[in-house]
Amino acid sequence: MIALPPETSRIAARARTVDALLAHGIETAALDARILVEEALGVTATDLALRGAEPIGPAGAARLAAFLARRAAGEPVARIIGAWEFWGLPFGLSPDTLVPRPDTETLVEAALGLGLDPGAAHRLLDLGTGSGCILVALLTEWPRAQGLGLDRSHGALLTARANAARNGVADRAVVAVGDWAGALKGPFDVVVANPPYIASGVVAGLDGEVRDHDPLLALDGGPDGLDAYRAILAQVPRLLAPGGHLLVEIGYDQEEALRALAAAHGLAATVHRDLAGHPRVVAMRAAIAT
Repeated sequence: MIALPPETSRIAARARTVDALLAHGIETAALDARILVEEALGVTATDLALRGAEPIGPAGAARLAAFLARRAAGEPVARIIGAWEFWGLPFGLSPDTLVPRPDTETLVEAALGLGLDPGAAHRLLDLGTGSGCILVALLTEWPRAQGLGLDRSHGALLTARANAARNGVADRAVVAVGDWAGALKGPFDVVVANPPYIASGVVAGLDGEVRDHDPLLALDGGPDGLDAYRAILAQVPRLLAPGGHLLVEIGYDQEEALRALAAAHGLAATVHRDLAGHPRVVAMRAAIAT
């Protein structure tokens, strides 16, 4: 991997970073280079545009070289910089959390499309909250809502708590260690979850950026990928307020299995598709008391 001289200009550093990443077969080289150069040098896109001729300096050269070595070894950019954007909001990451992915925004969109009063004091529950991205995104959209984020990983909860503070919703977000919802009482108006849903036998064949860098606890969904859904459907219906909603992210081939699980627990199901047209979210609703 290249080591740039400190006198290299910012613009030249970005160009050489693109070339180096392309040489390692990285298809997103241009985007990755922009992000890594800005992070390594502590500059913005505007800085690069207006002051691109300035040298990167010794510290910038060393930091960029370290970033390039990690990216060339297959580490995702989000892991290198320790943060990523979701729903237009900044989120810090840790080894205990997934990198928030655009497909998961489908779950936020589905929740916002439920027709609930955005100004009401909704009670939210996020199972397997991870970085807290889903919970925090919904709390920013529903300014009077209160949310609880559960996760089995203490490290993930520390990250989620920091992200709630970072995005100004810490006073309405509580996080706690929990194995799904077995110890909760409710009621909740909206329950969301992006659980592990990859079948155990498939995990080893995942892309290296996922397999080698995302936490296994957040990927492995058991022999058929449905273990977490079975646990959630066994526990959550009793926690839903009358007319309450449960929304879960699913794998592209799990729609029929989730419809069957929902029906077995007396919940009506609606499927939402992601931008690629794949089934991505199953929204389930409790019966309304009469």
